Amino acid sequence: MNEFTFNTAKSIRFGSGQLDLLGDITKTLTDDKLLLITDPGMMATGIVDRAINILGQSGFEIVLFNEVEADPPEVKILQAVELATSQKIGCVIGLGGGSSLDVAKLVALLAVGKEKLSDIYGVGNVKGPRLPLILVPTTSGTGSEVTPISIVTTGTNEKMGVVSPIILPDIAVLDPVLTIGLPPHITAATGIDAMVHAIEAYASANPNNNPMSRMLAEKALTLTGGSLLTAVQDGQNLTARSDMLLGSLLAGQAFANSPVAAVHALAYPLGGRFHIPHGLSNALVLPHVLRFNAELKPEPYAELAPFAFAELAQIDPQKRANAFIEKLVELSCDCGLQQNLRQMGIAQEVLPDLADDAMNQSRLLVNNPRALTREDALAIYSSAF
Repeated sequence: MNEFTFNTAKSIRFGSGQLDLLGDITKTLTDDKLLLITDPGMMATGIVDRAINILGQSGFEIVLFNEVEADPPEVKILQAVELATSQKIGCVIGLGGGSSLDVAKLVALLAVGKEKLSDIYGVGNVKGPRLPLILVPTTSGTGSEVTPISIVTTGTNEKMGVVSPIILPDIAVLDPVLTIGLPPHITAATGIDAMVHAIEAYASANPNNNPMSRMLAEKALTLTGGSLLTAVQDGQNLTARSDMLLGSLLAGQAFANSPVAAVHALAYPLGGRFHIPHGLSNALVLPHVLRFNAELKPEPYAELAPFAFAELAQIDPQKRANAFIEKLVELSCDCGLQQNLRQMGIAQEVLPDLADDAMNQSRLLVNNPRALTREDALAIYSSAF
């Protein structure tokens, strides 16, 4: 067996009602002033007010930063860092979707004042230390609460990543009740995102692809494949919501240690240039990248197929990879997601620019099970158009 490294959050708290325990959970880390990081959409749900009240009852002084944007730009991260330093914050809590959690990771690091954002892009460039950090996801998709990754929009449309186990949180708090209010379209997009994480982790060509990640990916696909459509169609179904949140967590642990590849590399330009939500960006390119990969490397997809869709176990293994891809397309359609780039208002003449942008994602492309050139990327975007 090859050597591998596996990192995850130090502590994971999962279950309905965990938000009510947030004050006690935070007390195990600190008594210092807190910075709560979230976004305007979360403010409208009432969850932020609940969290502030729960923390206040435990005696905490709370400073609020609620200006996180989707695909967070550098300027918003630096604004939050300035607030943290000026208020002498001692602990950071991220509450919301993946963008809020990603910002919280970087603020906990940069508020210490020993590193600059411009110096830490890439893999393994973080030195630390960081402030105590708690992450509370309210969507079932990114798995950011257990990944050593934070994605930032730099310049006008390019995304870059900060990757280091130092930015893993001290505690991840997962309460499926917090996902009950997610609209169907967001449930669908984030759910497909979680499935992509599991699929790409399992098939990753990264040298750190490992048996733990593959095991987690299998279980993540069983949970998400069996519950996503129910969660979309019956958003109050707590069993489905719980399965989706746990599946997202497990997929996050999987790809945190066996990194994602070309699906994400081709999805990032869609988010950077057109501000398409990350989960939907993944869904738009997923079948086209998998078809490209499966031409030469069908084995991982054939192996995964029955975990997501039990009925595919009856199909000949030689045909199972393609059947798996088509079932993913069917699931995406049934969930009501857009199916091509035209539906997103993207013009055909920008496809070469997207291909150029995708090739800048070398950190991800090296993990793809099949080597991918710019011409391949353009062909995939054309198929997705």
